[in-house]
Formats: sequence, C-alpha cells, structure tokens
Amino acid sequence: MNEQGRFPGPGETNVLGEPLQPCSDNPLTGFFRTGYCAAGPDSAAVHLVCIQATDGFLAYSKSVGNDLSTPMPQYGFPGLVDGDRWCLVAARWLQAYQAGMAPRVYLRSTNQAVLGLVPLGVLKGFALDMN
Repeated sequence: MNEQGRFPGPGETNVLGEPLQPCSDNPLTGFFRTGYCAAGPDSAAVHLVCIQATDGFLAYSKSVGNDLSTPMPQYGFPGLVDGDRWCLVAARWLQAYQAGMAPRVYLRSTNQAVLGLVPLGVLKGFALDMN
C-alpha cells in the first residue's frame, strides 16, 4: 500500500497470467482509484473487469440501477462517456453479459480474480487487446 492507504495494483496478475496493466487514469478508475482493476489486500475489491464503455452499455447499466454516466462530483466521479475505460464490478459485467449487453474488455488490465466468476473463454470473446 502507498502512503494514502491505496493499493497500487501492479503486483497483481491479469487473466492471461501476466502482470496487471493499468486500465485508465482519465477517468481515474479502480476501487482504490489508482488506475488499476486491483483486488487489493485480501482480494476485497470487486472492480476487476477493465471495460470500454459504450452508449448502449451505459444506458443498459443505468436501466438496471447502476448509473455510470451521471457525474457525482461529491465522490470525484466525472460520469462515463462512450469510449472511456473503467474498472467494472465483475458481477455487473456478468449481469450485462447474461442480458446480451456486455461491454468489450481489456484482458491485460482485467484482474485474474474475475476468473472465479467469468471463464476466460467468455472474456476472450469480448477482448479488445487480443490479436
């Protein structure tokens, strides 16, 4: 942990078994707001899937009670727009997947801890960073 009590994330592993890469610093994402989809000490955080937001996904997410597009300055949250990268709660990604509304993902920035909930083969079908 750093001096602010935030877990940085680089010591964690992504779904490909490699060092976890940052997801976004604009907007600054992750449960610990370090830019990484880090699970942190004791794997307490669940914001594990690095997504690319789309207008369709944001509308879907809002419709099921997870409004990610409305700014909430009191929490330092700018509100997401189409094209933003964001660490999404793994269960929210799975919910969107089951509804046919899952956003695309960055595997190198998605925490391996998500594999307990979502199989790698499913994630690969939504990957933006696979050749």
